[in-house]
Amino acid sequence: MNPLETRGRTSRLILWVLLAFALVLYGFPFLYLLLTSFKTPLDAIAVPPSVFPEVWTLENYVSALSRAGVPAALVNSVVTAVISTVLSLVLAVPAAYAITRFRTPSGRVFIVAALVTRMVPTIAVGAPLIEVMRNLGLTDTSFGLALAHTTISLPLSIWLMASFFEAVPDELDEAAKVDGCSRLQALWRVVLPVVTGGLAVTAIFAFLASWNEFLFALLLTSVRAQTTPIVIANFQTQFGLDWAGMTALAAVYSVPVILLTLLLQRHIVAGLTLGAVKG
Repeated sequence: MNPLETRGRTSRLILWVLLAFALVLYGFPFLYLLLTSFKTPLDAIAVPPSVFPEVWTLENYVSALSRAGVPAALVNSVVTAVISTVLSLVLAVPAAYAITRFRTPSGRVFIVAALVTRMVPTIAVGAPLIEVMRNLGLTDTSFGLALAHTTISLPLSIWLMASFFEAVPDELDEAAKVDGCSRLQALWRVVLPVVTGGLAVTAIFAFLASWNEFLFALLLTSVRAQTTPIVIANFQTQFGLDWAGMTALAAVYSVPVILLTLLLQRHIVAGLTLGAVKG
C-alpha cells in the first residue's frame, strides 16, 4: 500500500470517528430520554442516575396516556399544527411567488421585513397577542393558537418558498401562458408541481415550529386548547416532577414528527437540493 492510500484511509477513519462522536453527542439526550421512559419511577430519579433501566417497564406509558387531559392535548397539538401549517403554506406560496416573479422594490422590502420579524423575540409578540386573541374571542382555542404559531412559521416559510421559486426558470411560466394559462394557473399547474420538494420542506418546518412551540401555548391556552408540551410541563406528583411520566409522554410526542420526517424524507432531500441550485 503506497503512502497516498494510507493517508486516504487514515483521513476516512478520522472522519468516521468524528461523525460517530457527533452522532452520539447529538442523539444521546433523546436516547437517554427514551431509556428513562422505560425505568420505574424510583429508578428514574435515582442518584447517581443510570443510563439503562434496572427493570424495564411500560408502566410510565400506561400511566401517562391514561392521565386526564393527555389524549385531548395530543389531539389539540395535531389540530393546531395542521391548521398552522396549512395557513403558512396558503399565505407563503403566493407571497413568495409574487416576490420572485415580479421582483419589485416593495417585494424586496417585504421579504427583508419578513426576515426581521423572524428575529423578534417571541415574548415581544406574545404579550400583544394575548389582548388581540381576547378581543377576537379566540383565547383558549386551537384556531387562535394556530394563528399565533403562524406568526412564527410564516416568515421562514416565505423565505424558503422564495428560494425554491428562484430555482424555477421564468421560461416555464412563459410557456404555460403561451399555452393559455393565467398567472395563477401557471403557478398551480406548472410551477408548484416542480417545487413539491420545497413544499414538503416548508410544510415540515412549519409543522415542527407549531408542534414544538411552548410560550404561545402557555400564554394563550388554559384548559380546552392546551397542547402536549404544556401538559408535559405540568406533570407533578406529591414528591415533585414526575420524570418517568414526562419522559414517556415526550417519547410518544416525538413519534409523529419522526414518522413525518421519514415519510417526507425523499421530498425533503429533493427540496433541499432544489433550493441549493439557482439560475
